[in-house]
Amino acid sequence: MTNTPKVPPADVLPANVVKVRDDHRPLSFSPVGDNFELREGSEASWINAGETFGHKELRERIEPWLTSLFQSEHLSLLAGSGLTHAVHYLAVGKPATGMGEVSLATHKDKVKAAAEKAAKEAGRQQGNFEDQLRVANELMRGLEILEDSKADILRKELGKVMQGFAESILKSEAGIAAAQENEREQAFNTLVTFLMSFASRTGTRDRLSIFTTNYDRLIEAGAGLAGLHLLDRFLGNLTPIFRSSRLDLDMHYNPPGIRGEPRYLEGVARFIKLHGSVDWVQTGKDIRRIGLPFGAEKIDPYLAAPGLTGATAHELMIYPNAAKDRETADYPYVELFRDLAAAVCRPNSTLVTYGYSFGDEHINRVIRDMLTIPSTHLVVISRDDPLGRVMHTYEQIGRPSQISLLIGPALADLTTLTENYLPKAAIDKTTFRMSELLKQRFLTKQGALQPNSVAPDGGD
Repeated sequence: MTNTPKVPPADVLPANVVKVRDDHRPLSFSPVGDNFELREGSEASWINAGETFGHKELRERIEPWLTSLFQSEHLSLLAGSGLTHAVHYLAVGKPATGMGEVSLATHKDKVKAAAEKAAKEAGRQQGNFEDQLRVANELMRGLEILEDSKADILRKELGKVMQGFAESILKSEAGIAAAQENEREQAFNTLVTFLMSFASRTGTRDRLSIFTTNYDRLIEAGAGLAGLHLLDRFLGNLTPIFRSSRLDLDMHYNPPGIRGEPRYLEGVARFIKLHGSVDWVQTGKDIRRIGLPFGAEKIDPYLAAPGLTGATAHELMIYPNAAKDRETADYPYVELFRDLAAAVCRPNSTLVTYGYSFGDEHINRVIRDMLTIPSTHLVVISRDDPLGRVMHTYEQIGRPSQISLLIGPALADLTTLTENYLPKAAIDKTTFRMSELLKQRFLTKQGALQPNSVAPDGGD
């Protein structure tokens, strides 16, 4: 005899929110055993009140809708920290290392107070690591202008903070790389499926643009396993250098027997790390990407190389850190955000966010501008919304017909999402041909049942 699990009351169950296709407003539903049920106040045209439904019914609504949107003329993916946490959880069974509080001895209370104020002005409830780091950098520049001796002390403190933060990022990478073989393979296979669901676009469509606010190299690792070529602003092989020139480089191939008609190479995407990366270092007037292995234990040994001119962790290009003066404070981030705006703010464009909490106002501003173009669409996929930022942004933008929502573990859990709701991770012309064949056979069968009917091709 088995014990029937007790289901907690509906008001304490985790809420899931879906809004796709012709839904006029977000629909909230909760798990009931192995199925789901709409919460009180939610009404849908595709399910009657009080009836339960499962992943099958949700897939019939979501998957065709996403497949259609993913074949928009322009497609972009914005991945937040939720992607790293999801893959890390699959591999290790716990979330990745988060950003802690900046620990400073110099004007600690004032830095914290200023960070809290900046966070509230940006619509966040409390200051995070980036807010504190930004304020600390501004304070250091002010002390340098005043020729205050505390400037050197603060610079050394910030160097230690940056080194500790970089090592925490590497620790999360190492957790995935050193996980048990079965769990690690499952995690990376899920990541590969996730990425290829977006990157599987026909040659007549614009390249997928991948943007991320993460500092780790998880997407690069997944792309390498998937055979996905990433085009970014770095040029070179040994220590690639960041270039501001936008040449729209691409990859083509010549089909056998055809000359002068190059075609797009499949499995290529453009890639931009909006907040920098743990392996980007400012050296002299240049920004270079160093050969830092995925999940390395320490970063210092890889900074002790000829050409890096004695770079330390303080020269790491992690937003909003800048090792020099105000001139470099905006570089290269201005270039990166310009790429984001250029990619999404154009007609017939779809932007999909995964694991992004809408806590960065500079990104939210671009998204709001994008949605002023009627033919654009935003798809928000998030496992949770603990601070209510996603729903607040949805209400604030005020364009429900251009926004789709998939929020909650029943929809946005990475394994559930890739298995049930994302499009097939392949350029799937076979399915289209099969659909046309079945349609013709269906029409032919219907014509055979009606003696006076006309054949599908218009003949007798």
